[in-house]
Amino acid sequence: QADVVLFDRLVSQEILNMTRQDAEKIHVGKQRQNHTMPQQYISQLLVSLAKEGKRVLRLKGGDPFIFGRGGEEIEELAAAGIPFQVVPGITAASGCASYAGIPLTHREHSQSVRFVTGHLKNDTCDLNWKSLAEDDQQTLVFYMGLFSLSIICQELIKHGMPENKAIALIQQGTTPSQKVYTGTLATMPDIIARQEVRAPTLIIVGDVVSLHEKLAWQ
Repeated sequence: QADVVLFDRLVSQEILNMTRQDAEKIHVGKQRQNHTMPQQYISQLLVSLAKEGKRVLRLKGGDPFIFGRGGEEIEELAAAGIPFQVVPGITAASGCASYAGIPLTHREHSQSVRFVTGHLKNDTCDLNWKSLAEDDQQTLVFYMGLFSLSIICQELIKHGMPENKAIALIQQGTTPSQKVYTGTLATMPDIIARQEVRAPTLIIVGDVVSLHEKLAWQ
């Protein structure tokens, strides 16, 4: 029903086809070091379009509240007094893990799961590595971590995680182009260096990755 649709690069054509054919469609997607539109401008555009009396749809891939900047955007709407509603999506961690046959939690392998961004606002990967590495019975999921993969593996090992800890990198998960690469913290950087991996990717670290070969169903 929307008059205007602002969509990210991960939104498929099949989804866009479900919007009104006469709706104005604006691509505001982001790639690493290639932002179609600065985030602040996207937030302001949502406000200005709504103030024009238009019904606006903001389409994202995954869940808007998990590394999707949805909170930043609705802060602008709330400050401007514009009513809005949020429809939750399936975040990449859940979707990719399910399609790869890697349960994020498992009574024998992992009692907790942590979602971590592998790409910070200041273009670094400066995380609390000690905290991430110290719990052996947890699963770590790194979003946007392809270009930080070597750093992630090095820092986890440096802060006490075993070199043979299982790790998976999922390329274009839940799509027909999905590929799953598995290895250990010690071997994964070299494994990926020999491949032509294309974003988006998701990295899963933990003993649950060992279940992939047995449970992979796709």
